[in-house]
Amino acid sequence: MTVTSNRRTDPPRHRSGGAAHGNRAAPRDRRRRRGRRRGRGIRTALLVTLALLVLAAGGAGWLYLKLDGDISTFDSGGLSDNRPEAGSSKGENVLVIGSDTRTGGNNALGGGDKDDVGRSDTAFLLHVYADHRHAIAVSIPRDTLVTVPPCKLPDGTWTKAQPDTMFNAAYSVGQTAKGNPACTQNTVEQLTGLRVDHTVVVDFKGFAELTDVVGGVKVCLPQDVYENDLDPHLTAPGKLLFHKGEQTVSGQKALDYARIRHGIGDGSDIGRIKRQQAFVASLLKEVKSKGLTPTRLLPLADAATKSLTVDPGLGSADKLISFAMSLKDVDLHNTKFVTLPWRYEGSRVAIVQPDADALWAALRSDRTIDGKNAGGKKTGKAGSGTAASPTPVSGAGIGVAVYNGTAVPGLAARAATELTGDGFTVTGTATAAGQDHTTTLVEYGPGLEDRARTVAQAFPGAELRSVTGSGISVVLGQTYADSPAAGASASPAPAAVPSEVADGARSADDNPCSNLTYG
Repeated sequence: MTVTSNRRTDPPRHRSGGAAHGNRAAPRDRRRRRGRRRGRGIRTALLVTLALLVLAAGGAGWLYLKLDGDISTFDSGGLSDNRPEAGSSKGENVLVIGSDTRTGGNNALGGGDKDDVGRSDTAFLLHVYADHRHAIAVSIPRDTLVTVPPCKLPDGTWTKAQPDTMFNAAYSVGQTAKGNPACTQNTVEQLTGLRVDHTVVVDFKGFAELTDVVGGVKVCLPQDVYENDLDPHLTAPGKLLFHKGEQTVSGQKALDYARIRHGIGDGSDIGRIKRQQAFVASLLKEVKSKGLTPTRLLPLADAATKSLTVDPGLGSADKLISFAMSLKDVDLHNTKFVTLPWRYEGSRVAIVQPDADALWAALRSDRTIDGKNAGGKKTGKAGSGTAASPTPVSGAGIGVAVYNGTAVPGLAARAATELTGDGFTVTGTATAAGQDHTTTLVEYGPGLEDRARTVAQAFPGAELRSVTGSGISVVLGQTYADSPAAGASASPAPAAVPSEVADGARSADDNPCSNLTYG
């Protein structure tokens, strides 16, 4: 039956101490040894993990049995009881920790004491958006001053919270050779308000083999690099290790590149983070472009999995490969690398607010660098800031007007924000002729039924109705007003990652010579 529409016709620097000072109070010889370890410690966690996941996705069947016996897990009993709620973000969050442990033969690759305490100088939170086509890796500088929450010790007791403590100290809680990944996960969850779905710890044992298997990785240096840039304790420059400009590295050469900190830019860990993000981007491009064969993949996967320690949720080949398969459609251009908003506080790093909180809020809502909604298949949840949708909705090329058919103020504007995030063109918002609608209506003119059905997907339970007028409109009912999506939108939806963060972002398809140094 054809009816007449009921819509109306008239149409947002101080230095802090804490545990950091405790580190500086260590004996002189231990302090020097730690300095050398930091200079040599490789930050290849993102490289190894992402490459393994991408590569594993190409050969799940034959790789299964080989990998299954090589994966180690850590005890999840050390995770906090006070965690962010499951489903606190629409996408998945994976914490990747780069461990500089010298156990298991790793000491032969970078020096250091094989029985020393396990430490981590690298960590990032990888957010895989719910559409599984976008991802963002947020690096957390090791010297960032945070509160390390209570963490479990080897004897089963728990520490007290440690305010104004360097972030990388969390991994060393308990002073064990294997480190404390659960404590780092607790710290990240408290810092971000995001629930960490999986944690992966990577050492650098398989790094040289990894770069050999892909045939080398393109890197770029802003200047010539000599031996004392790798080891500042040398009194002379030493031999030339890398010439200025673009080049391909593999094996030990790639290992040396990833260790360089001094002699480039301001010699900071921040600058090294930028160069290593560029390295990872180049590696992912190599993987995507070559499509490795099983013959080349098996040695790589074998070495990489032997270097992984994961949470029980990824503790078998089928679980790891299943997760890898979920990442196979992530596009290079849509894979972004950023650093937690920061500033120097003395010799440490302080978090810049409100930018950091805005970044975490954007990830919770599955908003990309440019503010697009990448919520994909998952349904909206309270706090997500996105409309509930049982299937992916793409509104490209579809115009729709939005009318508030309830007494709830601002409802049309909220729905318009969600529709715009899904790619629809909102042609206008207004109040409907009546404010007593129970069910949301999607009204459409002649020849527009298919497009109207797409619009209805964004409003579960909506009814379709043909009208004599032209175009498509949504008349919002009380069912939408009562939905988690509408409630979450009562506060302004996050527009995008803060511009200060987005401006420094790197895409996996960027030129390897771009944005390499800080200072």
